[in-house]
Amino acid sequence: MWGNQPYSEKIFKIQRRVFRIITNSRMRNSCRELFKKLEILPLYSQYIFTLSIFVIKNKHLFYTDNQIHSIHTFKTNLRPPTANLTKFQKGVYYSAIKIFNNLPHNVKDLANEIVLARNALKKFLLMFIGPCIILIVE
Repeated sequence: MWGNQPYSEKIFKIQRRVFRIITNSRMRNSCRELFKKLEILPLYSQYIFTLSIFVIKNKHLFYTDNQIHSIHTFKTNLRPPTANLTKFQKGVYYSAIKIFNNLPHNVKDLANEIVLARNALKKFLLMFIGPCIILIVE
């Protein structure tokens, strides 16, 4: 769960270089299609995948909006704790809530079925490899 660390950009560059070497691709070619073709998630997508599966497996650690109040908003959204410290907001617990809340409803609705949720999440992340994944993290 170190995808949110300052050195993750260097690791991502190394990951792309390794995939280009493995597939005999040119250094200037885009890696998006390589990741999709090999069905391997890039670093940021792996981070999203890992945190989302953490939430699904540990649902008892989180509160949903409908547990906090009776207003019918997004039932599957998790309630983030009040936090003013940036260090806490960049931590695993808070980041996991933000990421899970930004996932599409068809993935969140499968949270009771771990295998189905895992497959749907991986399919979703493979479909949107690239800059849109960063929007989920932020």
